[in-house]
Amino acid sequence: MSETITAWLEKHLPFDLACLPPESYLVGGAVRDILLERKRDYLDLDFIIPEKAVEVARQLAKNHRAGFVVLDRERNIARVVFPEGTFDFAQQEGKTLEADLYRRDFTINAIAYCLERGKLYDPTGGLNDLQQQVIRMISIDNLQDDPLRLLRAYRQAAQLNFSIETTTGLTLKQLAPELIRVAAERVKSELNYLLNTPIRGSYWLAIAWQDNILAGWLPSATAPKVALLTEIDQTAQLVYSKFKINISQSIALAKLTLLLSCDPEKAESELTNLKAPRSEIRLITNVIKYLNILKNNQDKLTLKEKYFLFLDIKDAFVVLALLCLSLKLFKLEIMSLLEHYFNPEDPLAHPKPLITGDDLLKHLEIKPSPLIGKLLTEIQIAYLEGKIATVEEALVFAREIL
Repeated sequence: MSETITAWLEKHLPFDLACLPPESYLVGGAVRDILLERKRDYLDLDFIIPEKAVEVARQLAKNHRAGFVVLDRERNIARVVFPEGTFDFAQQEGKTLEADLYRRDFTINAIAYCLERGKLYDPTGGLNDLQQQVIRMISIDNLQDDPLRLLRAYRQAAQLNFSIETTTGLTLKQLAPELIRVAAERVKSELNYLLNTPIRGSYWLAIAWQDNILAGWLPSATAPKVALLTEIDQTAQLVYSKFKINISQSIALAKLTLLLSCDPEKAESELTNLKAPRSEIRLITNVIKYLNILKNNQDKLTLKEKYFLFLDIKDAFVVLALLCLSLKLFKLEIMSLLEHYFNPEDPLAHPKPLITGDDLLKHLEIKPSPLIGKLLTEIQIAYLEGKIATVEEALVFAREIL
């Protein structure tokens, strides 16, 4: 195992390990992932330095002209940023390495690798749990110290395809109310990982909901909604198999939308509470608005309704489509609309004006007013219906309306 880590570091590190002082250790998820042979496109490594961790990081950044930032001056933690990834250097907490490792969340994340001696240190039994493919807590106190670790257990189970050890699972349920104490930005980040992990993310998100882990953050989530998470995954696979377009971001947003209130204002409040970006809040609330409209309209959509749908929902259409398909709303029509949407030249989904407002002002000799917008809309609909095809025909059509 040690030889595996040594070879991996020599191949991937953008700096020489000799730059680091003796008794430096690679720790945390990096050791775990190297042992599991998990591919990392962007490196994110943590090192424990016996002393002067900030100074060591600063000198390393200076020598390699890399980025440098102090993350926690009090605890002596700094980050060096290379194009290949980020490297965090922290001063050892506690008098010994073992004491430091016993402060971590789960055993599989408490394995250290001594860079100088090429030796693994595993005081908590993490190597055995890696073989058994289980998430096991080190102590209940460690989870209480940082309740975000509760949600992280489900996230890592999803990403690694591991199970959660029985006693650990019971403890997560017991401590579930503690997650509300965590900063919203940190909760949203962990939630995003679960939302973006196909299939297993939905499974473990459902387990987390059953364990009341997310009750304080997603109060509108219900059993029927949670049950539809896997439906969205399956629908997304069908959409991808037909159109061969990456829609991963839309999948995550569709799942999040599903777990929120059906009332756009309440959903906005829930997203604001989670410190979601304003752009994400606008997108999701718009999707909810149109989802409610479609739920209450069982008639076939007219061409004009389709035009306005694309015009208003814009890039959120795939999110809306995934939800509609999962809820069995307008299934055939939605698949047809997806064909329009994924064709960048399609005039219905991506309209290109036949004429402009200035053209109308000039040729019809009328004054600026809201009428111009209405005329342009009617012209576009007539163009889509095949009633007109040229600028001249559009102007004649506009005169007839006037």
